Amino acid sequence: MVAFKNRYMVIEVFLDANKDLGKDDPIIISQFNLTKAIKDSILVNFGECGLALSLGSFQRMCATASCVVKYVNPITKLCVIRASREEHQKVWWAITMVKSIGNCPTLFNLLDLSGSIKACKDAALKCDMAKFEQYKLLVGDRLSPEITRQVQNCFEKIKILEH
Repeated sequence: MVAFKNRYMVIEVFLDANKDLGKDDPIIISQFNLTKAIKDSILVNFGECGLALSLGSFQRMCATASCVVKYVNPITKLCVIRASREEHQKVWWAITMVKSIGNCPTLFNLLDLSGSIKACKDAALKCDMAKFEQYKLLVGDRLSPEITRQVQNCFEKIKILEH
């Protein structure tokens, strides 16, 4: 039996909440809306054939096609995305073409690309901790224990990431 070769991308998401049609509430980053944005981008930029090839790749990796996003931290806006080795460039290109999630303008920054889950976990944990330290400096004394607990739970999720 042949193991599927995967690529893991650690990606930083930048949302521009000020341009969100005058709404005060920024969009919450989740596995669902990131996966939808990536699939929509693949469809627009590579057509139905490109989407079908990519979905087949995603389905081989898990039982459902929505499993491409492995991890999301809604506070630090860091995510881990898995794609097959054959399709990872297409997924990466599609991610760079995503202009918005919902009505909120969005930019993505690839922080790390690796072929193993262990290297990905290490890079994601390091980046996530650094981004949380920046967040704590930005928020200052307005940091609630609930947010700290939520981020600690996210750190634990990174540590137990598996195929």
